[in-house]
Amino acid sequence: MKKMVSWSAGLFSFILLLTACADDTSQQNQEEDENQGSESSAAEEDATQISFIHWRGEDEEVFDDIIDQFEEEHPDITVQMNIYPSEQYQSNAQQMLRDGSTGDVFTSFPGTQFETINNAGFFTDLSDEEFVNNFADTSLEVGQSGGSQLALPYQLVFNMPVYNKGMFEELGLDVPTSWSEYQEMAETLKENDITPIAFPGADIGPNQTMNSMMMNNAKDEDVFAKLESGEETLTNEWWTKTLEDFQYFNDNGYFQEDALGTNQDSAMQMVADEKAAMLATGSYHMASLQDLNPELELGFLPPITVPEDEVEYEGIHTATFMLAVNDNSEKKEEAKTFIEFLSQPDIASQYANETGQHLTVNDVEYESDALQNTSHWIDEKDTRFQPRYLITEASVEDAVLGSIENVLGGTDPEEAAEEAQQIVEENTN
Repeated sequence: MKKMVSWSAGLFSFILLLTACADDTSQQNQEEDENQGSESSAAEEDATQISFIHWRGEDEEVFDDIIDQFEEEHPDITVQMNIYPSEQYQSNAQQMLRDGSTGDVFTSFPGTQFETINNAGFFTDLSDEEFVNNFADTSLEVGQSGGSQLALPYQLVFNMPVYNKGMFEELGLDVPTSWSEYQEMAETLKENDITPIAFPGADIGPNQTMNSMMMNNAKDEDVFAKLESGEETLTNEWWTKTLEDFQYFNDNGYFQEDALGTNQDSAMQMVADEKAAMLATGSYHMASLQDLNPELELGFLPPITVPEDEVEYEGIHTATFMLAVNDNSEKKEEAKTFIEFLSQPDIASQYANETGQHLTVNDVEYESDALQNTSHWIDEKDTRFQPRYLITEASVEDAVLGSIENVLGGTDPEEAAEEAQQIVEENTN
């Protein structure tokens, strides 16, 4: 019996000892966790936070992942990303950049927005930065002014209609190389109850489609510079012919009914549902189309509005989503570090393949079928830079786009051109 009591007492003492040890260990672990948490919080507090603003909401997921990688590689820098609708971004970016607290790294459209931000003095000169060499020389000019590299175009976009290659093969349609062939193609599609072109006239349709509609009507790439200087006029044939072509497309059913009331999402759905053969936007919507319908095989098919022997340009390209550093920022070096990271080939390749975008960064590897099937347009096709982005005055751009909308609403092309020219003269003289 004594042995039993002694053994029980020993067991009890052993349990108390284990409990005490466990309590000590638990307390020690808790203290270590608290210390690590404090160190982590202190590290985060010590890190410099930079602001990154842009307009591409569809890129949020891939940018979140890229930012995580950046912060892991650069623990002393954190990135706060804010994304705005493109129209809001175009209108408000200059105001956001003014005090330097927002947009340490920001993006700019070429053309009127670039000119506006440049005139306000918000671009930091990046000419001497080594990471400029990570970008293709042929794409850099659009981000330059006065001999300085102020912004770095990240995306190489083809602003011309995307078409359903599989549908064309089923119907035995060839890609047209002249205006007459284009008309025959459109009529065949209509005979099969297919809208030739889904046109998002309620938002981006006019400003995107005007580029390829006019590319062979106005072969002079300085035409808008001459318009703004008074050497050219919208009442001349290069623009009235373009407006007549818009009218023809609309009146002959090449666009869907109520084209001016259709937004880009509805137009994309028409193509995804194979109710329309083409989407009148550009390469930046290819990934979204294939998300809606993974079976789609896509290519580019810009409108051909002239006879074959008058075709000079086969399509339109744009270097856009231009990365820049806010000159009002107090964190310029950290901002430059982030741009340098985005320009690394492996990071740029990830961005390209997950967003379906061609890029201006050297040594990018395209993995998706859509990008591989269209990358030959970069080197093998005669494309011209998007004409709309060569308009530097916002009022002139508004007048040009307004004339397209007026024609699609029923105004005679010559009358629409005259009204637009009057606005141009009021704002450039």
